[in-house]
Amino acid sequence: MYAVVETGGKQYKVSEGDVLYVEKLDVKEDAKVILDKVLAIGTEKGLKVGTPYVKGAAVEAKALKNGKAKKILVMTYKPKKNEKRKMGHRQPYTKLEILKISEKAGKATEDKAEKPAAEKKAAAPKAEAEKKAPAKKAAAPKAEAEKKAPAKKAAAPKAEAEKKAPAKKAAAPKAEAEKKAPAKKAAAPKAAAEKKAPAKKAPAKKETKAE
Repeated sequence: MYAVVETGGKQYKVSEGDVLYVEKLDVKEDAKVILDKVLAIGTEKGLKVGTPYVKGAAVEAKALKNGKAKKILVMTYKPKKNEKRKMGHRQPYTKLEILKISEKAGKATEDKAEKPAAEKKAAAPKAEAEKKAPAKKAAAPKAEAEKKAPAKKAAAPKAEAEKKAPAKKAAAPKAEAEKKAPAKKAAAPKAAAEKKAPAKKAPAKKETKAE
């Protein structure tokens, strides 16, 4: 019997008693590790493939050691820039020993995980209801304030219109008076010109008699 498990972004084919090195896990040495991301399980009856994981399947393992792999050298180099670096790197790992592969071993852990999830979902609507209740109360005064504000704004233009109306009426007589005043002044020169015109013609007649 074997299983294909996923951990650390990689997939491993494991059987009971195998020892493998995986990407470092946050566990202590000699602690039990349950790998619940089982992609497939192979048995005497055949192969069972998950979509993407096999429901209820789990692989139980034991953490033997947390350590670092052998050092590898890393070089960086930029041509024509006189720039290069030499670095060392040691990849951390966790050494696991596979103890047991089971198709339905994950039920107990799934039930425990589902209960807190259900409790959180039940608590979420209560918290949302408490948040919405004060929000509605706060919204009511805002709505009243918004209603009062347009009323004041509407009253202001009316008052301004009433003030401007008498000003226009008072300005109208002044404009009419100003129009009439130039008319009178323009009429006065015309009358003076008419009076002066016959005075010039009279001396011309006297000269013709003398001749």
